Amino acid sequence: MKHIFNRKLSFSSLIAMVFLLIFTNCEREISDEAVLATYPKNADVFTDNPVGLTDIFFESFDPATGANTEGFGVDNDVAYAGRSSIRIDVPAPNDPNGGYIGGIFRDRGAGRDLTGYDALTFWVKGSRTATIGSFGFGVDFVQNKHSVLADNIDISTDWRKVIIPMPDPSKLTQERGMFLFSAGTQSTGGAGFTFWIDEIRFEKLGNIRLVNPFIFNGEDRVVDGFLSSNQVMTELGALFNLPNGQNISVNAASAYFNFSSSDANLPIGNRVLSAFARNAQGQTFATVIGASGNAIVTASLGNSFAQGSLTINAVGNFAFAPTPTRPASNVISIFSNHYPNTPVDFFNGFWQPWQTTQSAHFTIAGDDILRYTNFNFVGIQFGNPTLNLTTKNNIHFNMYIPGPVPPNFDFLVTIEDFGPDNVDGGGDDTRIQLFVPNSPSIVSNQWMTIQFSLAGLANKNNVGLIIFENINGSSLSEFYLDNIYFYSN
Repeated sequence: MKHIFNRKLSFSSLIAMVFLLIFTNCEREISDEAVLATYPKNADVFTDNPVGLTDIFFESFDPATGANTEGFGVDNDVAYAGRSSIRIDVPAPNDPNGGYIGGIFRDRGAGRDLTGYDALTFWVKGSRTATIGSFGFGVDFVQNKHSVLADNIDISTDWRKVIIPMPDPSKLTQERGMFLFSAGTQSTGGAGFTFWIDEIRFEKLGNIRLVNPFIFNGEDRVVDGFLSSNQVMTELGALFNLPNGQNISVNAASAYFNFSSSDANLPIGNRVLSAFARNAQGQTFATVIGASGNAIVTASLGNSFAQGSLTINAVGNFAFAPTPTRPASNVISIFSNHYPNTPVDFFNGFWQPWQTTQSAHFTIAGDDILRYTNFNFVGIQFGNPTLNLTTKNNIHFNMYIPGPVPPNFDFLVTIEDFGPDNVDGGGDDTRIQLFVPNSPSIVSNQWMTIQFSLAGLANKNNVGLIIFENINGSSLSEFYLDNIYFYSN
């Protein structure tokens, strides 16, 4: 499961910002005697006490996303080494203080020089076996430029060492994001539990092996690129082999990668893509500047070529979805640039290996669009927190299918309430299914406005999931979604 980490990482607030670094000749050269600024190389983060961290110590994710700020503390009775450890009490999903817990530790100074290390390491144990959503580093709630996350880390009731490799230590000359964790009860069926963390530090192990870096989850993807759309490089990371022989995959920020486009050497008037840039969320993107042709995006991590690519076929101008006109007071929005959006766990992220649907959003003139390809089914989950829709009667979304619609294509929309336990599949779930027939409802090459009543949904207090399903197995290669929201009459 993927968590939305705070206002700095909110998907719905993506803004296309281009940072052009232009170096010109200086009036005088740097003296041979000049000394470049350096930063402390302190490796320790927490031993018996926080080491060189801010006075706040634990900086929580935004409580508006359901983050619980009450379950963090230092335990003087439990330790792997020394006399104390960090204690995390993971809340139940219906805890009034928040249904999950997570946050960061941040260096109190200008940052640390971590180039001499190759891994973040720490020891962890739990009150029961469980799976922790994410551990990592590089998130500082400012730039988050060098974030590294390892998802779904299993813990046991005995102390175990966790090793999170650094994709490219040479990038970490001034890093403030020392540690990150995020934990919920997805692996325990909604039951809260406790875990302890100790001896957090950066180390030079020397025997971590990079197996392969990847972009777009290692897949070769093909998308249509509309004029002026921003094509964001997503699903980036690397697979490493650890000293114990096990492999671990980490998600890595785009700043670790070097991107290239197959048309980069063409005259500017013949190119499909602009130069690569980085937006306010630290994501790398390129803007489509050509109306025809194609470009292939590849990447490398250090000296290693990354698996995966993105072929962008330029297709000209884009037609936008109809502008919503309902007042914001009548709307709870999941995905729209016209309303404030509720926190979303993921727009496409489960049911492997049966799910074939791939996703890659794009942005045009500040308007974010969801794109899905190879569609069989896909879920949008917003479970932290779930939504109380007792005052909302309907769901609205706009859908666009480029190209012909398969003759037997129908789809099903499922709205699911997680029940009082706030857990998907916890046994108290209820749902309503809404059938969209091929004819006359579905048309191609124009935006469809689809709206349904929620009158058949027995419970609407803890709604957390929308599922789109291609029920006939017909081949639909691509579609777009925008303005997904619930509303009252």
